[in-house]
Amino acid sequence: MMRRTAAALGATIMLSACAWSDAGLPASADETTEDARGSDVILNMFQWSWTSVAEECGSTIGPAGFGYVQVSPPQEEIQGTEWWTSYQPVSYRIEGKMGTREEFAEMVQKCDEAGVGVIADAVINHTTGADQGAGTGTAGSSYALDDFPGIYGPEHFNDCREDISDYTDRDNVQNCRLSSLQDLATGSEEVQDTLAAYMNDLLDMGVEGFRIDAAKHMPAEDLAAIKSKLSDPDVYWVQEVIGAAGEPIQPSEYTGTGDVHEFDYGRQLKSAFGGSIAGLDSIAEGKLDSEDAGVFVDNHDTERNGETLNYKDGDTYTLANDFMLAYDYGRPSVYTGYTFEDTDAGAPGSTATEVGDASCGAEEWTCTQRLPEIQGMVSFHNAVAGTEVTDWWDDGDNNIAFGRGEKGFAALNNTEGEVTNTYRSSLPAGTYCNMAAGTDCTETVTVAEGGSFEAVVPAKGAVAIDVEHMAGPATAAR
Repeated sequence: MMRRTAAALGATIMLSACAWSDAGLPASADETTEDARGSDVILNMFQWSWTSVAEECGSTIGPAGFGYVQVSPPQEEIQGTEWWTSYQPVSYRIEGKMGTREEFAEMVQKCDEAGVGVIADAVINHTTGADQGAGTGTAGSSYALDDFPGIYGPEHFNDCREDISDYTDRDNVQNCRLSSLQDLATGSEEVQDTLAAYMNDLLDMGVEGFRIDAAKHMPAEDLAAIKSKLSDPDVYWVQEVIGAAGEPIQPSEYTGTGDVHEFDYGRQLKSAFGGSIAGLDSIAEGKLDSEDAGVFVDNHDTERNGETLNYKDGDTYTLANDFMLAYDYGRPSVYTGYTFEDTDAGAPGSTATEVGDASCGAEEWTCTQRLPEIQGMVSFHNAVAGTEVTDWWDDGDNNIAFGRGEKGFAALNNTEGEVTNTYRSSLPAGTYCNMAAGTDCTETVTVAEGGSFEAVVPAKGAVAIDVEHMAGPATAAR
């Protein structure tokens, strides 16, 4: 966390009002794949209220093929309009700015009915900022320095009462305060029991996973001990470990208990899409193994600190998400939040104790999950799951293309003008829906015998075709 602070020629792409084959329908969870939900794609819904998430699961997220939503921390927090107040726990009551316990439970149920699991952002490294002094949380619980009645006293915090000052010192990073936040003694069994009880409460309510905030600031063995105390010790979780060269604490330390966010992935996407994308075929090099990596174009921290692309990058941002969903590396997380100029600002309409419902009809909410390109690429991602990248091609600059075995093929154009090119794929002949244009099959590509096809790839856009979304046989191919 941070505080305060994407040969023979076939026919070109053509507009059509084609009908979908049965293969174009969303697969049920029983019919798919390696993931229990039929999709490993997470939608990170930053600062969305529980009622808004519940409604969006049924109307958009489930039908679009996302497997999971990641929601903001559900515990009681300090009062304030800033977004970072959600990351300062006062108690583990499920009564916070996003909604009530009853609304949280209803959200989990409604998302489940839509085929979507809920991943909760878990803040277990610390409590409130020491600089906040005493106060009352969003559910009415009182707190003070080293004093959280009925939960924690002075003995439950690490002895270091200073802010972290040296990131080359493991003890300093894991036992002192992150930006003044009171650092829990996660090596204490009593603290572990308290945290496990909170997480077990969420599991009992139907939560299917956790994002572990500030994991770098807790020893990996402490997290392993907490996870062993959960009612489902094999539950999915992904850990926030911001790696940096030369530091003693590295993301690879944490893969024993679950996925770890690969921050260098998002950083490399920003660099590539701001320059040349031809080298993205090596994006996995020097990073966590794919099966251990949680990847994203941006999250709530990196969109604010400039570390990655964000919604302000427009079509480039969307195209980077297209790449993430098309390429075979890591477990992808698409981000949706709200617009901002002030990096501290909470969600639109926030009060000190409540976040208002999100509205995709309002310009303030980015609603990335509703973009036709994103929905189409989620479907593409799900269709090609389990295949490796094949048939890589690039022009040495800003046009790339690659296959996903015999299941799919994608071409991306990171320039300001459309590009017409002939591609060689491993796909069978046929007419395919361009999923990078959306799920309604308004654009098609015809692949000839032998796998070649010609396509017009739009400026700052993509073409993505797969065998589960075919419009018909290759009537025009020769």
